[in-house]
Amino acid sequence: MKKHTHQKYQISQTMSSVFGSVHILAMIAIQLLLTHSVSSLNLTNAYLHHKCSNTQGKYKQGSAFEKNLNLVLSTITSIGNFRDGFRYTEEGEDPNNVFVMFQCRGDSYWSKCPPCISTAVSGLRRRCPRNKGAIIWYDQCLLKISSVASFNKIDYENDFYLSNPNNMSDRGLFNKETSALLEKLAYKASDRNNLDGKQLVLYAAGEKRIGTKKVYAMVQCTKDLIFTKCFECLEGILRKFPQCCDGKRGGRVFGTSCNFRYELYPFLRN
Repeated sequence: MKKHTHQKYQISQTMSSVFGSVHILAMIAIQLLLTHSVSSLNLTNAYLHHKCSNTQGKYKQGSAFEKNLNLVLSTITSIGNFRDGFRYTEEGEDPNNVFVMFQCRGDSYWSKCPPCISTAVSGLRRRCPRNKGAIIWYDQCLLKISSVASFNKIDYENDFYLSNPNNMSDRGLFNKETSALLEKLAYKASDRNNLDGKQLVLYAAGEKRIGTKKVYAMVQCTKDLIFTKCFECLEGILRKFPQCCDGKRGGRVFGTSCNFRYELYPFLRN
């Protein structure tokens, strides 16, 4: 398959909050991963970013917290709800409560979801050993562990962005039209009629021709957010578009509650 000219991406954290920053070598690795072709991006669960909690502390080996965490992680990788690509669960009692959430990308449910979650579990254990709170993002999924409940709460503190270093020639028009497409998808994702049977979708993808280029985009919320909260979350990260993506040929903003992405090539799975 022909390689596209998206080249390497740049990664930036918009808020560090209570989580530690990624090591510079990991950032370089991300850039190298994202130089791959479109087929590579579609067929692999590329590691993107992680954050280890600086305030939730560490658990001791053999502790009740570790046993609860091991039980939850074992359960979600073996019998997780992969139909709609989402799971939020807890185990244990205070002070050893463990809360775990995963969300697969909207085009990566069913059989496409488990490989990414398994990779995320092992990746999080390796990168944040014995941390009670940690987040890891892959191209196809997100995994979060915590000692603090977060169901139906928007996380405003932990996000980052990736952007293509190459610029569009008509920056003003491109920004205006791409922002309009993303806003349209945000409304669609959070629409009460956007259902799969009785399940909330909270995901939308679309495309738009801008001049001689076609832009492909997607937005998504984690499925613990109810309609208005989904739109509120997306509205918040779309405000980061100028910081992330001003005139860029591709860009993404990731949080633990919602995200958006756009490219000049089709990047979603069929």
